[in-house]
Amino acid sequence: MFIGRYNKSLIITYIGVAFAILGMYFAFSLEQKYSMIFLILAGICDLFDGKVARMCKRTKDDILFGIQLDSLADIINFVAFPIVFGYALGLNEWYHILGYILLAMAGIQRLSHFNVLVSNKKDDAPVKFYNGLPVTSTSVTFPFIWLLSNWMTSSVYHIIYIILVYLTAFLFVANIKVPKLKGKAYPILAITAIVFILIFIFI
Repeated sequence: MFIGRYNKSLIITYIGVAFAILGMYFAFSLEQKYSMIFLILAGICDLFDGKVARMCKRTKDDILFGIQLDSLADIINFVAFPIVFGYALGLNEWYHILGYILLAMAGIQRLSHFNVLVSNKKDDAPVKFYNGLPVTSTSVTFPFIWLLSNWMTSSVYHIIYIILVYLTAFLFVANIKVPKLKGKAYPILAITAIVFILIFIFI
């Protein structure tokens, strides 16, 4: 009846996208706290969706579909989201818009680059380093500076926000090595994210 694939290995990816859309809604509803909480939740989904998918029985086409779906979800969750949040903050001067354009272009460039690498990979050897900053990092950096904004004036926060947009765009495509997370880091990050969410709720 419908095109595409709908198996349990993709559930967490779809949930992550739903969280991102809810976060954008709250951004425009001027509920920034809840917007940032949903960005963190989207990041948690991305942290574990690959692990859950690998636990499921999948065909080769299922695996390839999952790779493409994950990248498209990342564009919404971690590239489009900070842009939408910036607009919701009222950051719509020409230099803000230029930053959003660069962030979007760098994000899709990065994800396309790694999709090609994965497609051409000849073995299953684990990757130890990323080249450049993973797009998922925005689910950490943008909520963190929002948290700090509670002790800043709005004008200072807005300046830092747009600087972070430009810096993130640069780091997405910079040819620098970033260590990939290992097994023990996943539960630590998940617990840290939950602590952050609780702080956001009660702040």
